[in-house]
Parts: sequence; structure tokens; C-alpha cells
Amino acid sequence: MATIAIVYHSGYGHTAAQAQAVARGAGKSAGTQVHLLTSEEAQQQWELLAGADAIIFGSPTYMGSVSAKFKEFMEASSKIWYERGWQDKLAAGFTTSASQNGDKLDSLIQLSVFAAQHGMLWVSLGLLPGNNHSQGSVNDLNRLGSFLGAMAQANSDQGADVAPIQSDLLTAEHLGERVAELAKRLQAS
Repeated sequence: MATIAIVYHSGYGHTAAQAQAVARGAGKSAGTQVHLLTSEEAQQQWELLAGADAIIFGSPTYMGSVSAKFKEFMEASSKIWYERGWQDKLAAGFTTSASQNGDKLDSLIQLSVFAAQHGMLWVSLGLLPGNNHSQGSVNDLNRLGSFLGAMAQANSDQGADVAPIQSDLLTAEHLGERVAELAKRLQAS
């Protein structure tokens, strides 16, 4: 059984919808146990995270960076960092912002550096970019063209019941399933 923990912060519900999609994707992989934790809850669940085979990090992008609430979680993990508690676990990330670009890549870079500092193994999205040719559309997986992790865009004047759009949530599901499958392969080897 592979155990996947998803740790996220969501300010307005959009990143929570993305986190739930990541969890659905991870849950598609038979023999996988999924734990969905807010960054606040995760700070009370260090043992659960220690037992996970993979941790997928998610945060909204605010002002070109992860949210302050997610950064609190990152900083609270310093004892685990010092003890190398997450060494060689799989890691991946996702983010959402209101703008098409919104400097989401900066947040994914911040998450991947955080994982690298912990000695974790980063899992990329593993998809070619969508919506980048005349036959493409906003319904394509990876329509925002990320390689480092799953990106989503959610209109600032719409709630999580409307946004992010379905293709962004399906991209997040893909990331969750990819991490779960790789975790099982790593366990088997």
C-alpha cells in the first residue's frame, strides 16, 4: 500500500478544489491510501507525514509566491529537515492563481526547492503542454503549459464551485495519479 499525503493551503477555496482533484487522482491508483490535509492540520500530523511515501504540496500563488499560511508550514518543518525525516520521499506540487500566468511558476519552484532541501525526489507533471496549437483548446490537459507541477487558473470573481475549470482539475488528477503510481513502483523495487 502506497501512502500519499497532500498538504495544501487554500485562501478562497480554489486551491482546495485543486487539492481534492489531486486526491481523486491519487485514489484512482489501486492500493493507495490518500490523506488530504490543510497546511494547518499537517502541523499536527508530523507522524502521518513521516509515514507517507509521497507528499504533494499545494498553495495558491499570492504576489508571485506561496501563501504566508503555506510558508508557515514550510518553516514549521525545520526540525524534520534537520533530522532528514523526509529524505528520499517523493514530492510534487500544484498551485492556482487568478491570472493566466500569475507567476505560478515561481510558486512551483519554491515548492520544489523546499522538497529538495528536505532531500525529497521531485515528480514532474509528465505532460506535454496543451492548448498551444491551432487544434488545441482550453479543455486540454496542462492547458497552462507547466512541466514542474499542476497549475490552475481561477477567476477572482468566481467561487470554487465554478473555478478552476475542469481541464485544470483533470490536470491535477493526473498529477495525483502519477505520483501514486510512481510511489508504488518505488515501493516494489
